[in-house]
Amino acid sequence: MINLDKVKDTYNRPIISLRISITNRCNIQCFYCHHDGMLATNEEMTPEEIFKIVKIAKNLGVEKIRLSGGEPLVRSDIVEIVNKINTLNFKDISITTNGIFLGKYAEDLVSAGLKRVNVSLDTLKPETYQCLTKKDYLNNVKEGILKAVDAGLYPVKINMVVMKGINDTEIHDMFGFCKDNGLILQLIEILETDNCEDNDFNEKFHYDMTPLEQEFESLASEVRVREFMQDRKKYYIDGGEVEIVRPIDNTKFCENCTRLRITPEGKIKPCLLRNDNLVDLVGHIRAGESEENLEKIFLEAIYSREPYYSD
Repeated sequence: MINLDKVKDTYNRPIISLRISITNRCNIQCFYCHHDGMLATNEEMTPEEIFKIVKIAKNLGVEKIRLSGGEPLVRSDIVEIVNKINTLNFKDISITTNGIFLGKYAEDLVSAGLKRVNVSLDTLKPETYQCLTKKDYLNNVKEGILKAVDAGLYPVKINMVVMKGINDTEIHDMFGFCKDNGLILQLIEILETDNCEDNDFNEKFHYDMTPLEQEFESLASEVRVREFMQDRKKYYIDGGEVEIVRPIDNTKFCENCTRLRITPEGKIKPCLLRNDNLVDLVGHIRAGESEENLEKIFLEAIYSREPYYSD
């Protein structure tokens, strides 16, 4: 077994967190969704295969695990998955979810070891929610968020993708909702990836965050810069917290990237914005290869990482 405190890639970026897309299935149809940069697939790993992958990651110094999708809570074995991961004593286990089933699972997930949750919610208006998702689950999501808070998940963050002409007038209302309920708001700039089939998508819906950042700067009682999180700023305003996530054409995003990703079918994805350098891992697990060989495959993927954007 390789005994390393913290593995770094060839650009001296430590690998601190592992983001695992445990399914491509989802119960809504957000038109802007980039599926976390993943290619479409119906394959999914078993809880035991996920456990073996995170165990290797733990041996290589990874401290944090985030489960995503698709929608991770559509998996009926989600509590089992979290429970298995929790036996390895990571510093943090979190989930990104659309929140529809969060009320159903919040308490059990906390008992299994989940620490925090990010909920994707772009609007508080029922008609806009239905337009964006093609479903009528807004009340379920809001109830799930409140149950997550009551269950002890902290922080509960709201991921709001800001889109010009769709929800850009709701930013202050969403901030008020978050402040009133002890939530942290993350305003996310649209991410353009190869998964988007509409070449004009970014031009149609991209919202310039610069004036908003200037407004927050003037209102904030405190501003903190988050190192290893693309140096993005967190603004503390009137008892609330808000961050702006700007990954598009952002050299800081790549320079400070400490994440590695796993696709639903069990391939290592070294870069969010690329699908041409995936490294199969679960195939080797299914072939019964030794933990030592699996660690070598993991390291090869880490050492293949290079910034998508650079100066």
